[in-house]
Amino acid sequence: MIKLLVVDNHPIVRKGIELLFLSSPNIKVVGGVGNGEAIFEFLRYNPADVILCEVDLPKLNGITALRRLTKEFPNIKVLMFTSQPEEIYALNTIKAGAAGYLSKTANIITLKEAITKVSQGETFLSPNLNEQLTYRRKINRRSGSFYKKLSTREIEVLKLLSAGKKNKEIAQELEINEKTVSTYKSRLMKKLDVNNIVDLVNRAKLLDV
Repeated sequence: MIKLLVVDNHPIVRKGIELLFLSSPNIKVVGGVGNGEAIFEFLRYNPADVILCEVDLPKLNGITALRRLTKEFPNIKVLMFTSQPEEIYALNTIKAGAAGYLSKTANIITLKEAITKVSQGETFLSPNLNEQLTYRRKINRRSGSFYKKLSTREIEVLKLLSAGKKNKEIAQELEINEKTVSTYKSRLMKKLDVNNIVDLVNRAKLLDV
């Protein structure tokens, strides 16, 4: 039996997934939490095999939580289950340690398949993402997408900036110092071809970060 922890800031999503697997013979929802910090509180007292996790979470975003999980609970598989754009986040979450990335537009059969696959130590990717990874292995050509130029950490900083976070708040959430945040901001402005923080945030919002 696969023990599944559901992490999503929408209670109806957590409850819906719990009901979905209520009669499943091989997947059991053992809990649901609404923010990134609550994942670790839950895992201190309860076992889980797979975590179904949204990227966009309060208190501790999904990518930051994922980084901690790979260090503190390396045996637990994390499947990102999100409405966030695959082209922006998928590769970065896989690099950060996710066992798979699945859009919330996926059907029930695909969701079950993904959970089962990652629980067995395999990686679950959409056909589109699989093609991207295969293509990147064959040809290392320059991409026209701004976001493929960004590191996982740069994506995290950009997301927090677009949410209106100050340098100090970003530093605290990502557990880095303020000087490092400033360095990331400078890199982001250069990579995204903007000259100030306002344009940087506007670019991020325009492209749905």
